[in-house]
Amino acid sequence: MTVVSVSMPEELLNRIDEFADDHGYTGRSEVVREASRNLLGEFQDRELEGHDLMGVVTVLFDYETTSVEERMMRLRHEHESLVASNFHSHVGDHYCMELFVLEGDLESISQFVGKVRATGDVLTVDYSVIPVDDFAATLSGS
Repeated sequence: MTVVSVSMPEELLNRIDEFADDHGYTGRSEVVREASRNLLGEFQDRELEGHDLMGVVTVLFDYETTSVEERMMRLRHEHESLVASNFHSHVGDHYCMELFVLEGDLESISQFVGKVRATGDVLTVDYSVIPVDDFAATLSGS
């Protein structure tokens, strides 16, 4: 197996170590391998390709980091044909939440989520993707 070196904040490394201990992993390498496989497989669902999709992307960041808010605004404008709706809210004393509702195909939504994740100083990115065409009825058994 190839050994790689990865830079990350110590707080994240501590969380990975704690997660490994709490969930019975042999170590941080096993956690990082599984997380990498999951991340790479997120948009590999071939059943969703070629269908009209709705995506919901939630982004959390520290409100002191104005560069994140500016980047979210730029992404919204760069992808205005994909972004059906956008909502900004203050959460707690120090955070902002940006919520995007997307309408498009799997590739477009995947690229958008990738750009959001690549934005520095973002604390969390969560998303879901669901079909909104006839395929949705097939999935639900209707």
